[in-house]
Amino acid sequence: MIYQVLARKYRPQTFSEINGQTHIITALKNALSLNRLHHAYLFSGTRGIGKTTIARVLAKGLNCKKKITDNPCRKCQHCLDIENGTSIDLIEIDAASQSKVEDIRNVLDNIQYYPLHCRFKIYLIDEVHMLSRYSFNALLKTLEEPPNHVKFILATTDPNKLPTTIISRCLHFYLQKLTINEITKKLQDIVNKEKIKTELNSLTLIAKSSDGSMRDALSLTDQAIALGNGKINFIDLKYILGIIDEKYSLLIFESLVKGNIKKIMCLLDDIEKNGQLCENLLIEILSWIHHIAILQILPDSLPEEKKKYLDILNNLAISVSPSDIQLYYQIFLLGRKDFYYAPCNRTGIEMIILKAIAFHPKVTESYKTIQS
Repeated sequence: MIYQVLARKYRPQTFSEINGQTHIITALKNALSLNRLHHAYLFSGTRGIGKTTIARVLAKGLNCKKKITDNPCRKCQHCLDIENGTSIDLIEIDAASQSKVEDIRNVLDNIQYYPLHCRFKIYLIDEVHMLSRYSFNALLKTLEEPPNHVKFILATTDPNKLPTTIISRCLHFYLQKLTINEITKKLQDIVNKEKIKTELNSLTLIAKSSDGSMRDALSLTDQAIALGNGKINFIDLKYILGIIDEKYSLLIFESLVKGNIKKIMCLLDDIEKNGQLCENLLIEILSWIHHIAILQILPDSLPEEKKKYLDILNNLAISVSPSDIQLYYQIFLLGRKDFYYAPCNRTGIEMIILKAIAFHPKVTESYKTIQS
């Protein structure tokens, strides 16, 4: 049996299976149940959050043999054909590869013909922002007043590139990134079904690294399972993501506050030996600075997983003024912009840390002593 990647195997097939996007799902289900159907829908949002999935579920709701419904039966031939990608009346167009005006005109030439089997002929245009200006112009009139048997569903990752004339003719839904909890819950459900051994902190790390994208999270899960020989190992996962042990980033910031340059260089040597000297170190330091800034205002606000470092963080929150914390945060935040222009990762990170140390009172006094 051919292996099917998790992102395809566990693609939602009904509205109830879709993670997040509650406001959109509710609106679409109500429209289907009340039979108040728009002729053109536009789904926008970042990659891997369910635009095409929602579009296909909507297509099933519109064309289910039973009736127009917010709960497709998934048993009739129409639903099965849409699920299998073999429906003649669901025409999926990849605008990235079919962006020319000739491609759109070929679609428009056939739009007058009634669907062969289903209730509606549905045109699903993915990455619609990739269409050329002439293609958009050719589409305008038909998109405004299509035949009664035609529905348009457009999907894009960049709605800002769409002409306002196109957006105004559609019912526009903006999909939000999924939260860490939503992704973690879904991953937990999938690994249980797949009988994969793992820990909650591994799934949480995957969820954090996926930046709100369920597809990215599932691809990373596939990679972790392959590396872990059938199980998800937290150590392997950190290696895949290039994530350093969080204690290193905290010790570097603590040494920075103390003005201990020698210790910082030793810590960087240790990190470099593990091949993990990259931008993630700067991100980790920024995260610690954020926790310290919050502790200065709300002493009991530290997340449970960070409480093992409570003593160090409390000492830093007391010893560093809020204004200095903000200064350090800005230095590391802006340093990320310059990081990619550095000759190498080590040089980039060292110069950002040295810039932060330059504002340390102890270092400033030493410099004045040398000058005098």
